[in-house]
Amino acid sequence: MSSAPFGPGSMTMPGLLRHNSLEGGVAKTKIGKLMEEFDKTEEPADVPNIQKAIIRHLSTTMVKIPRQVDSLATYLASAYSVRDRLIQKWNETQEYHERLQVKRVYYMSMEFLLGRSLDNSLLALGLKKVYSNCLEGLGFNMEDCLEEELNAGLGNGGLGRLAACYVDSLATMDYPGWGYGLRYEYGMFKQKIVDGYQKEVPDNWLADPNPWELPRPDICYPVRFYGHVTNSHDANGTERHVWEGGQVFEAMAYDVPVPGYDTNNVTNIRLWSCKKSDLFDLGAFNDGHYEHAMSSKLQAENLTAVLYPNDNHMVGKELRLKQEFLFASATLQDIIARFKKTGRPWPDFPKLVAIQLNDTHPTLGVPELQRLLVDEEGLTWDEAWDIVNRTFSFTNHTVLPEAMERWPVPMLEKILPRHMSIIYDMNLFFLQKVEKKFPNDRDLLRRISAIEEGSPQNVRMAFLACIASHTVNGVAEIHSNIIKKTIFRDFIPYFGSEKFVNKTNGIAPRRWLHQANPQLSALITEVVGDKSWIKDLRLLKQLEDRIGDRDFEQRWMTIKLDNKRRLAAYIEKVCQIKVNPEAFFDVQVKRIHEYKRQFMNILGVIHRYNTLRAMSETRRKNETPRVVIFSGKAASGYYIAKLIIKLINSVAAVVNEDPAIGDLLKVVFIPDYNVSVAEVIIPASDISQHISTAGTEASGTSNMKFVLNGGVILGTVDGANVEICEEIGEDNIFNFGCLADEVEDFRHTQRYRPVSIHPSLKNVLTSIESGTFGDPGVFAPLLETLRSGGDVYLISIDFPSYLEALKAVDRAYRDPNAWVARSIRCTAHLAKFSSDRAIHEYATEIWNVKPCPVPSKP
Repeated sequence: MSSAPFGPGSMTMPGLLRHNSLEGGVAKTKIGKLMEEFDKTEEPADVPNIQKAIIRHLSTTMVKIPRQVDSLATYLASAYSVRDRLIQKWNETQEYHERLQVKRVYYMSMEFLLGRSLDNSLLALGLKKVYSNCLEGLGFNMEDCLEEELNAGLGNGGLGRLAACYVDSLATMDYPGWGYGLRYEYGMFKQKIVDGYQKEVPDNWLADPNPWELPRPDICYPVRFYGHVTNSHDANGTERHVWEGGQVFEAMAYDVPVPGYDTNNVTNIRLWSCKKSDLFDLGAFNDGHYEHAMSSKLQAENLTAVLYPNDNHMVGKELRLKQEFLFASATLQDIIARFKKTGRPWPDFPKLVAIQLNDTHPTLGVPELQRLLVDEEGLTWDEAWDIVNRTFSFTNHTVLPEAMERWPVPMLEKILPRHMSIIYDMNLFFLQKVEKKFPNDRDLLRRISAIEEGSPQNVRMAFLACIASHTVNGVAEIHSNIIKKTIFRDFIPYFGSEKFVNKTNGIAPRRWLHQANPQLSALITEVVGDKSWIKDLRLLKQLEDRIGDRDFEQRWMTIKLDNKRRLAAYIEKVCQIKVNPEAFFDVQVKRIHEYKRQFMNILGVIHRYNTLRAMSETRRKNETPRVVIFSGKAASGYYIAKLIIKLINSVAAVVNEDPAIGDLLKVVFIPDYNVSVAEVIIPASDISQHISTAGTEASGTSNMKFVLNGGVILGTVDGANVEICEEIGEDNIFNFGCLADEVEDFRHTQRYRPVSIHPSLKNVLTSIESGTFGDPGVFAPLLETLRSGGDVYLISIDFPSYLEALKAVDRAYRDPNAWVARSIRCTAHLAKFSSDRAIHEYATEIWNVKPCPVPSKP
């Protein structure tokens, strides 16, 4: 075991670390020998030893006496005992990688939506069964203890869940790599539904102790804001820049171990928290100026207090910018410190370091690495720029203009003056090269510049990331083609198309089938013969051989029904709505946004309700009961998205209480969607809706999760739906709607002509405006988006084909044998969408990183 697990624990850089490890002498020798011996001894994973470990943590870590022990304390003690085992593997992994000086990938993401860790860790270590027996022997139920764990508030949606899946795959496939992010004290928010409206309340996910993080007060880095830049010349006449003054905070590390499945490798996510105890002004406090004494400390802590502070106002924008720079600066300083321990020359930096920018949020790492190399390490501009270009790669996640991150130049000049001057130079040198290749094309230079002209000017972060990175990737084939035709179109003549590649997203099968759907996992293991499929989804193709085996098909559908019963019980507990688990479960769960078109879904529900109401009682008896399930959060400042939630709940209030309809149609909005809720919902779906306007969803990953669990998709020809269709076959997916290359023509037409409302849609809108679902005035702004708003997301265009697709689903479900065959094929053909495949492609084609499995102990 190394004396300083994870990174530069033994370095003596001024202002870098609060404590230094022993560099020599008798003490270090003795400690080293004892720690090596400790590393070699791992307690057997049997019931007596594990129970002993749990009891020890109950007694010493939790400081409990027997009558105080409850399921929360037992969960925490169990988690700490699992962490003990992880830390040993964790240290072995890092020491082994450091000793071999392997190349590591550093995955920079502002979000890591991890979900719960105890169940995931037990499955990875192969200890779920023995821990269940241990807890049962202590008088506790495993499921009750698992429920005590709060979801980590480190992400919002698909971006953060993707990052979590990728770190899982890095560990499982033995690739040396770390995740880097921020440790938010509060998550985005907890969502409550009050009178049908979303209400945001604080997500205090750290209210209980968090066994899955290790505070590292010895690893702190200074991060400066504001100040000024002075210029001078060194002995060689080279101009040097010094950034000084302003505010200096400290980023402190928290480490989160991430175990690989069925491997000795345990990787790490390092999260930064802005904390600095010496910011407290004791003199001011003693003089009675209490607020002044605390102000600097509070400013520091506010930086990492909340995931993505609301940026509807200038203070919020500045806080978010500071968050992004704190994250980028601390991460780059940490990576450099680790590299310097190797003693290798600077040109070798890209041989040991690959940095992936997960969207534009970490892009300030580009000018920060250039600054650190030039200003702090004394490299020339060209030497540093060569290292930057060979180190960074960039993943683009969106084509939506409002999601393309831009920072006002005046704000950057004020908060990060040195970085703004570096960005100016980066952009200037790039444009000079473009102009040399394409002379006299001023308009090209304007279009391709990282500095967008306007009042004020803005820095286009996606352009800056593109200029600095050796590779730019989209996250689905259709998305990657779109960004080459739109956002990065003007870059291709200069860089060449080979710089712009596709890496279709993937999901971790450990979390999204093995953990979330244990019955189906067991059935698949029975078919395959062992659990090897959990690391190689290509083996799922064997399931197709069981189609037509009525006994197997019955077992498959019994598992689906059991999962629906579990979800029905959850709905009754959380929403106080009783649903029939034998009904057809129609699910749309994801962030609430106009482009994802939950609005169109609820309009379709109203159409179904009106149709059922118009039927005779005799005819209604032939209809399949349906439960329509929504879940997802709207951004706190997104008024229209919040109205969509209100409309869903208002429709539910009417439909669910209509005695004429009964169980034929139920509408449910499940509040506070998170990873753990998803693990209950996804295995229970019969069909899931992924109905974004074509060309707007970069990829999506929830579609993959549903299909892996035998759920069928109703969706547009958008994002990863396209590739899922290619893998499972057109007969096993229900597609509808206009195509991506038709969208702009439709939008152009609707911009200059009155929106054409189909009779079926008109009838639905009339129902809302007549007050069937409450005060129509409440929904007027939402309905206006279809009319005077120009219907940007083309609901009026796609609604007729959407209704036809819903009818096709109804017809298909009436044939149970064909439906179960379709469900089995969905799971059998989803190997492409494993995050293991995605990470292998990144590692071999972008990062040039090789697996480095930690050998087992002798």
